Amino acid sequence: MTSPLLRALRVARRYGDVEALAPTDLELAAGETVALVGANGAGKSTLLAILAGAIDPSEGTVETHARVGWVPQRPAHYSRLSARENLELFAQLENVRDARAAATQMLERFGLPDAQRPSGELSVGNRQRLNVALALLGEPRVLLLDEPTASLDPGQRRRVWEVADALREEGGAVCFATQNLEEIEHATRTIVLQDGRVVSLTVAEAFG
Repeated sequence: MTSPLLRALRVARRYGDVEALAPTDLELAAGETVALVGANGAGKSTLLAILAGAIDPSEGTVETHARVGWVPQRPAHYSRLSARENLELFAQLENVRDARAAATQMLERFGLPDAQRPSGELSVGNRQRLNVALALLGEPRVLLLDEPTASLDPGQRRRVWEVADALREEGGAVCFATQNLEEIEHATRTIVLQDGRVVSLTVAEAFG
């Protein structure tokens, strides 16, 4: 049996007496896209951040067997650096052989401006596309997306999903949080969260 690319075992997160995420199990296998759906505060972002290693679980463990790319809701780049400078810096951190070439490729792939303008002055859509580009620099096999298209126009959304779908088709895995029911068509599996717990509800019931 093939091992999952990423596995969470009874991961939970508490803030004082508040339980943001109850103990949860999740496996991501090669060739699948998992949608996390639920209302605001359901625990989707908390679970993704734990899977990405961005926050530590209060209990439980995460087993990672492949390189992970992480696209949070908030900008994950340095606002005083340009898009190119961010890409070159993160490429170096990922030990990419030719950081400048990798940055150029991502600028072109996502239609980002190649100028000295600080990334903090870019439009919301461009900042989110930069987030996605940064996550892909290390050629991850697992891509974690937290509502990645919420601020994008239809053409930009299509570009992001083309990238995510291609990664899955090439044997990677994708896990994304969304409140956009149209995006669930990209998922091979859907998990519904409510009040920090995985529940046996349909998507319609979750948003009803």
